[in-house]
Amino acid sequence: MPAASIRARARAEMINEIKTIARRHLAAEGANLSLRAVARDMGMVSSAIYRYFPSRDELLTALIVDGYHALGDAAAAGDAGVTDRADLRGRWLAVCHAVRRWALAHPAEYALLFGSPVPGYAAPRETTVAAARTPATLIGILVDGFAVGALADPGPDGLPGPVHADLAAVRDGLFAGLPEALLARGATGWIHCFGAVSFELFGQLDGVIGAREEYFDHQMRRMCDLIGLP
Repeated sequence: MPAASIRARARAEMINEIKTIARRHLAAEGANLSLRAVARDMGMVSSAIYRYFPSRDELLTALIVDGYHALGDAAAAGDAGVTDRADLRGRWLAVCHAVRRWALAHPAEYALLFGSPVPGYAAPRETTVAAARTPATLIGILVDGFAVGALADPGPDGLPGPVHADLAAVRDGLFAGLPEALLARGATGWIHCFGAVSFELFGQLDGVIGAREEYFDHQMRRMCDLIGLP
């Protein structure tokens, strides 16, 4: 193997190890990451870690992008697991439940993505592509349904003019041909899914709802009704 390939593999392995240790810190301390603390746990001098991540913010960005992609993979797998592609409701529910399962299995990473903002950190644009994967999977179900006539254009649907324009721009960039009103309903369903997951994960249902999975499923089915999924 060429020396350059060996060095590249060694660097990739070191980066993965740094991120693994950083995720442990997230689980223990939240997003208050310290490169020095990560280096200490790895048995490195603090200056060595800067060869891989020049700043805490760059490490946070790498963790955020990884988290969004992992969540996106889970959502896509949930959708792909529904063999009847015409079952739009079943696909939507499968994706929502996959989001919930991932969040419960990775609470620290979910909190990094959707919890309180990290003081002093501003996510760069490179995180937005990864962040769009899960909502794109959900909205893609509506695109499929509209394409075959299973979903109809709801019409104006009371959208304010500025919102109509915003959604039209999103539609034209990502979901060509999907009516803005149908996109708006899909976005509402996506926000409700993440809101329900966040309420559960961040303790807002403690002492209120014990049957968490059943409650979540009920809420997602109500959203399917609102969206108009058959």
